[in-house]
Amino acid sequence: MRKTFHEELKSFRAKIFEMGRLVEHAIDNSVKSLINNDEDLAAIVIAGDDEVDNLNLEIEKESMYVIARQCPVAGDLRLVFSILFISIHLERMGDLSLNMAKIARRTNEEESLPRLLDLISKMGDQVRLVVKTSLEAFEKSDVELARTLPKLDDPIDDYFKTFFKELASVAAKKGTFEWASNMVLASRYLERIADHAVDIGELITYLVTGVKEEWD
Repeated sequence: MRKTFHEELKSFRAKIFEMGRLVEHAIDNSVKSLINNDEDLAAIVIAGDDEVDNLNLEIEKESMYVIARQCPVAGDLRLVFSILFISIHLERMGDLSLNMAKIARRTNEEESLPRLLDLISKMGDQVRLVVKTSLEAFEKSDVELARTLPKLDDPIDDYFKTFFKELASVAAKKGTFEWASNMVLASRYLERIADHAVDIGELITYLVTGVKEEWD
């Protein structure tokens, strides 16, 4: 019975890494679709969101089944719940990437401003680093790596604040304000993705140590 249980846990972990891979691609493609005004790439992100959602549903159903049938305790129970909540965070990251792709489809390249596109690019790079680090920390059960996530998130918050300063500088320019407002919204989605990755880090520390840490 326990062998079957641990095989199920191994399957859960594999699905998390598959979700993570899909979400990383979605983040990358959604940012590129914004920067390059690439509607085809945006369409790929939008079409691929169902796969992320389906994996999340599979993990949710299977985790409830395992809890009911196997009655895991201690570390095993923490692992099941951590996987469940990590999948929820990844699903939300996928949704935020979807939202960015939708913005890319409705913006006009002629109204774009290089300064804001550069900020989106830099922010996207840092967000991908935070997400990648959170998944690596989970794979290795590395608490110290997980605890680096808030520090990695700091530059993203700084970029987000910079967007509002840049938005004020273009507010008076006819034909650019709506585009710039959409980019600020996209930057907010990127910030939220990073926040979800930091929350995954908190789950990892709880999984490994059994102590819930709250990071501000």
